[in-house]
Amino acid sequence: MTVSAIRVRYAKAFFLLAKEKNMLDTLKNDIQKVFDVCSLSPEFINMIESPVINTLKKAELLTAIFKTEIHQLTLNFLLLITNNKRENYIPGICRNFLKMTREDQNIKSAFLITATEINPKTNDKIRSLLEKELNATIELNCKIKPEIIGGLILTIDDKQYDSSVASQLKKIKLLLLETEN
Repeated sequence: MTVSAIRVRYAKAFFLLAKEKNMLDTLKNDIQKVFDVCSLSPEFINMIESPVINTLKKAELLTAIFKTEIHQLTLNFLLLITNNKRENYIPGICRNFLKMTREDQNIKSAFLITATEINPKTNDKIRSLLEKELNATIELNCKIKPEIIGGLILTIDDKQYDSSVASQLKKIKLLLLETEN
């Protein structure tokens, strides 16, 4: 079985269980916490990927880390993954689970890059316009990159809309270089 198939299979099983138990929001929050730990703690990743630490010790450590932070069902899921010696797939399983819940709840992630900070009212208006246009709930993540000079870069799913000044200047430069030849 491929690595991708393993991650999807575990994520789908837990997703279906969450829906069956009508606990999708609770378990989504739990999986997000686990994913955040995976993303922010190289020590955690080293622990779950270590061939030196045995399965029993990893299960004890997972219990110590998450027992008071997540629902028992989520903890049992992590322990099942560990007992099946698939703990190094936990970050990918979490990512797939979160993707499935976003699709199920019609939530899209949008990334907005601007040269300067945008006020919260404008952010809300952008989110509202995107939600209306895409007929979905939008998770809007904003980032400031002064090097784009002005304008914005908006990424939704696999589409990018670049109306930054830096991009426009680059296009003009290319056109000028073409006319020189």
